[in-house]
Amino acid sequence: MILPRLALASLLARRVTVGLTVVAIALSVALFLGVEKLRTGAKDSFQGTISGTDLIVGARSGSVQLLLYSVFRIGNATNNVTWDSFQDIATQPQVAWAVPISLGDSHRQFRVMGTTAEFFDRYRYRGGRALALADGAIMSDLFDAVVGADVAATLGYRVGDPIVVSHGLQSFAHHDELPFRIAGILDKTGTPVDRTVIVSLEAIEAIHVDWQGGGRRAGPATPEDVIRSMDLTPTAITAALVGVESRLQIFALQRWINDYRAEPLQAVLPGVALQELWAIVGVAETALIAVSGMVVVTALLGMSAMILAGLEARRRELAILRSVGAGPGTLVALLVGESALIAAAGAALGVVLAYLGLVTVQPWVDATWGLYLPVTGLTASDLAVLAAVVAGGAVVGLIPAARATRMALADGMTVQG
Repeated sequence: MILPRLALASLLARRVTVGLTVVAIALSVALFLGVEKLRTGAKDSFQGTISGTDLIVGARSGSVQLLLYSVFRIGNATNNVTWDSFQDIATQPQVAWAVPISLGDSHRQFRVMGTTAEFFDRYRYRGGRALALADGAIMSDLFDAVVGADVAATLGYRVGDPIVVSHGLQSFAHHDELPFRIAGILDKTGTPVDRTVIVSLEAIEAIHVDWQGGGRRAGPATPEDVIRSMDLTPTAITAALVGVESRLQIFALQRWINDYRAEPLQAVLPGVALQELWAIVGVAETALIAVSGMVVVTALLGMSAMILAGLEARRRELAILRSVGAGPGTLVALLVGESALIAAAGAALGVVLAYLGLVTVQPWVDATWGLYLPVTGLTASDLAVLAAVVAGGAVVGLIPAARATRMALADGMTVQG
């Protein structure tokens, strides 16, 4: 018991420098834990981009490519799915529901998606959360549109504002003869829905009545009242979200769609495709962990440098300990114990700072970025990191301890106090 009390008394005697070192370690530990919470939160939010959908159906390509353009609105489909094929799939006995998606147009660099009203009932994210409207209502008129939170915030839109859809993704051709009206604005979700303009499938067909082969046909535009009286059933869609009656039927339905004879189609499980995509884009998480880990190591090395620099002022103290019978092992235990105590205090303070920061920024991060950071207890990996910090503190304490044992008794006794 004498040695721990002696180590604690020595640390209290140097409380200013020791306190600064504890704060440095605490900040590094808080950064490491914060990065870890951010990493797991980002991964969970990424995995929760779409939930409740059993299969995504599109033209045959690759599972990641199909996921990218149908869910994340990145890239383009290699081909479309005919409306007849979609209806055939939707009427299969295993299928509980099917929501068509039509992509290809844009509005000021935001993707435009044609779908049905059922999309708002079936689309789920973050473990089953449904889409909610911040203002207005879903489409009720042919030329109504619902915009995501980012679209409204970036462009300053309100319910009732007119918008014009552009033909294609990066086109100077606009469907300005048939403007839309914003009927609703969605709440922030942290998913690609926030950056999407949603209209009806019939509206997509309507704005392309006078278009052929990527360009507007010559001659006068078809009047709006005539277009409204037309049969605007689509001939093709980009993809479809499908739910099954029973999870036991997923793989059988997937095989049936993948072997579909009328046209080459592909059905992918969203969870599997998300895992494949995360394996590609998740390399950044390793870099984040490495950087935050280096910050912790740097703080520990700084602690070792602090103790090493203080040895010169403690030479008389150490010499007195040697003179009363303290051997090299005692000095090593003392200095290693001091280092471990500093590291433990820094780790404990770091946990407090990390959770205070998490509780403070969680509502803002969720509202601004749609990134949910759950306030949960320390995980096994977190505890392992904290134990590693304390152990690392003890290890780096061996550096000044080795220096202290080489100090001669006579050299220490001659130091002027």
